[in-house]
Amino acid sequence: MITIKPVQNKRDLKRFTEFPNKLFKNEPSFVPALSIDEMHVFDKKKNPAHEYCDSQCFLAYKDNQIVGRVAGIINHQWNEAKQTKIGRFSRIDMIDDIEVTKALMAAVTEWNKSKGMDTLIGPIGFTDLDRMGMLVDGFEYLNMFITIWNPKYYSEHLEQLGFVKDVDWIEKRIMMTSIPEKISKVADITQRRYGFKLVVCKKKKEVFKYIYPAFKMYNIAFNELYGFHPISDKVMDYYIKQMITIVKLDYLWFVLDNEDQVAGFGLMMPSLAMANKKSNGHLFPFGIFRILKALKKHDVVDLYFIAVDPKHHGKGLPALMLNDGIQKAMKRNIQFAETGPELENNIAIQAQWKDFDYINHKRRRCYKKAI
Repeated sequence: MITIKPVQNKRDLKRFTEFPNKLFKNEPSFVPALSIDEMHVFDKKKNPAHEYCDSQCFLAYKDNQIVGRVAGIINHQWNEAKQTKIGRFSRIDMIDDIEVTKALMAAVTEWNKSKGMDTLIGPIGFTDLDRMGMLVDGFEYLNMFITIWNPKYYSEHLEQLGFVKDVDWIEKRIMMTSIPEKISKVADITQRRYGFKLVVCKKKKEVFKYIYPAFKMYNIAFNELYGFHPISDKVMDYYIKQMITIVKLDYLWFVLDNEDQVAGFGLMMPSLAMANKKSNGHLFPFGIFRILKALKKHDVVDLYFIAVDPKHHGKGLPALMLNDGIQKAMKRNIQFAETGPELENNIAIQAQWKDFDYINHKRRRCYKKAI
């Protein structure tokens, strides 16, 4: 018999957080989330997104053993802006038993219906910077530090339960051993013709001069993307606090226009996937040292995002940031970069890679169902 219980306290939340780490500990492609960050995501006192979002986590038990988990999320501001009644599910993990999946989805569906929702989408989180998208292709590849890994049966279960594709994201592996000639030329033209300046901070305290204007521009740049809702100042602080301790300044770019306003914002990170995998998501006792080592010595980088103010589209700002990033990667003998999930219907982002040597190696999906 399968029993679904709501997460009600910190002990339950820890079980919720650690479940996939135990389930997939011996899976070569699985990289866990950082456990302390995951605990904070659903802590109403830690994550300021709860000021405009509701959430409820659930655990599935069978024979007194945890066999699955799922979270429900409602972003009220997003629904109000879009004039919709859409609920979200997130952090779905379960054993290969369709009855477990059915019970979990029934619980998260009823919770969303009780809040007045008429549609359910997911996996998707509180914000665009949260983990989202169920892996549907590329199971053999190591997931990034910031993405989800799941086995094939996850999507098979959801489709059996009537969920259908809403949108897909594609992830690429970009070779970093040479700079495409066109990228170098565009980067040069961008600076000479338009007067853009590439800023790479030397000290972390310098980042704060640009980071808040950059995130405000980020809100404008990504406003029309799937599931996106502009992040508040408090949510900015939440993510900046997470990022600033591990960011490598060489891989953080701000592009200023001729009025010294932030026109572009990009972030690349050394891959922390293997370091975090070896520690199974834990910072202590050795996880923090593995992460610090990976920040210094790495042969793979993760391209988190590049955001450009819409009024500067078509002026070559991505090339300016990528040109600098590849130069640094080549000096460090880095072989390739992993992109974060990119919407397949985002023509501009897909087109920016046409001059690169790359493969599309992972695909992830957000499902939907009327409830």
